[in-house]
Amino acid sequence: MIALGRRVLVSIATVGPCGFTPGAPGTVGSAAGVVIFLAVRSTASLWLEVGVVLAVTCVGVLAASAAESMYQRRDPGLVVIDEVAGMLLTLLAVPVGPVGIVVGFLAFRLFDIVKPFPARQAEALPRGWGVMADDIVAGIYAQVTLRMVLSIVGGA
Repeated sequence: MIALGRRVLVSIATVGPCGFTPGAPGTVGSAAGVVIFLAVRSTASLWLEVGVVLAVTCVGVLAASAAESMYQRRDPGLVVIDEVAGMLLTLLAVPVGPVGIVVGFLAFRLFDIVKPFPARQAEALPRGWGVMADDIVAGIYAQVTLRMVLSIVGGA
């Protein structure tokens, strides 16, 4: 039973096959975040949006910890649940259309790769916390950037 639970958590950490994408698993994980965002946003429930971000983040900590244990590596590249959480946070409660989603996606990928302060430092947190925290910081930076862009161009 414990082995099955660990496999389920690792599957969540990799967002199924997304983490195994050659060359760009983080980008595919971020795209999965956009798909989840669109499904949740279609309900027009801010509470559901917030709940999904919190749930993905909390489950992501557990799942990323299980993946680190299974693969015996710190923050294995195939763990992309953190990108899903960061992308959901980027778009949380932001009134966006297709162009705004693309701007948010690009901003999140930029901040996830560059890791501005304190994102890189957040990676030092133990286990799944470190895996998730840097993408949460990147998501905050991306949301601020997205809101600034939308305020300048008048919505997208």
